[in-house]
Amino acid sequence: MIETPPATPSDMPPPRRTPAQWALRLAPIALIAGLVVTFFALGLNRYLSMDLIREHGLGLQAYARDNYLTALVAFVLVYALATASTIPGPVFLTLLGGLMFGPVVGALAQSTGATLGSVVIYLIYRTALGTWLRAKFAAQAGLMDRIARGIDRNAFVTLLTLRLIPSVPFVLINATAGMVAAPLRPYILATFLGLLPSTFIYTWIGSGLGDLMRAGVEPDLNLLVSKFFWPLMGVAFLSLLLPLIIRLVQTRRGRTVE
Repeated sequence: MIETPPATPSDMPPPRRTPAQWALRLAPIALIAGLVVTFFALGLNRYLSMDLIREHGLGLQAYARDNYLTALVAFVLVYALATASTIPGPVFLTLLGGLMFGPVVGALAQSTGATLGSVVIYLIYRTALGTWLRAKFAAQAGLMDRIARGIDRNAFVTLLTLRLIPSVPFVLINATAGMVAAPLRPYILATFLGLLPSTFIYTWIGSGLGDLMRAGVEPDLNLLVSKFFWPLMGVAFLSLLLPLIIRLVQTRRGRTVE
């Protein structure tokens, strides 16, 4: 008699969930969506704009100078909350971080807060959908299963590449990584390191805005573009040219291997 080998996790069908279980698992995602709607309904989005810099920038800078550690921890937590809530407009918080703490510390603080918030979103999507989707992908053994396995094999490089490109939606990476259950450790490291280049540019701009404001200049978007054109071109470089460079390197490596 031939014995059938036991099924491996990749051979097992996705677990069945009752409507109540689905509702419980999807509740955090629904809560986040509700928070975003409420945020805009109350008009709080005006605080994630240049108004934040004009009205409170110098005051928060002075507070950070007098209460450095408290301000730094608060900034990291606020940035983590903003990231976890998926509310748009964190670029203005990044500028504020540069104004308050300078480009280096501001960039490190922003990357720390954004990484913490990203982990929350990752875990929410992984808990709600990731385990179920991975089992479904494995059972179908199709394209999505190959993509998920490819991310597993080279998770750090794949996620780092996506993080380095500012034009790739930040929230989409967080949600997708959770839904395909990407390994957590390379996800955290790639998120923190991948954010630093573009973040440093923005915090450097924020630090320069502080100098202008102390000289009596009232900043707006036109001033931002005119005074910091070349640093902004650095962000554009990361968004437009970096993907082409990465593709070229990958193609060259593929030819070398052949």
